[in-house]
Amino acid sequence: MGLNEWLALIGALGGLEAIKWIANFYVNRKTNARKEDAAADAAENENERKQVAWLEERIAQRDAKIDTIYVELRQEQAEKLQLIHDKHELELRLKESEIKKCDVRGCSSRQPPSDY
Repeated sequence: MGLNEWLALIGALGGLEAIKWIANFYVNRKTNARKEDAAADAAENENERKQVAWLEERIAQRDAKIDTIYVELRQEQAEKLQLIHDKHELELRLKESEIKKCDVRGCSSRQPPSDY
């Protein structure tokens, strides 16, 4: 194939624009590859940023849930401590009433055996 045949083939396929495109592709192939790599890197970075944002939101939700669970736990602990306090107070009253109990039945001046 001679030069005329190549030019005729290129002219049939797209003419001057095809020649410009081939020359541009050959000259800028490294630049275009770098642009494609940069675009791919930017897409990956954006995807990672979205994933990090989603994970941070999820962690914030779990922290809020843990905080509510801790509030409930503290309330339950406070209730149990109050019950223990009340129980001990009743036990002290029972001991005090046992100490002040009069051993003599039917006496009109019920004196407890202690010095109260």
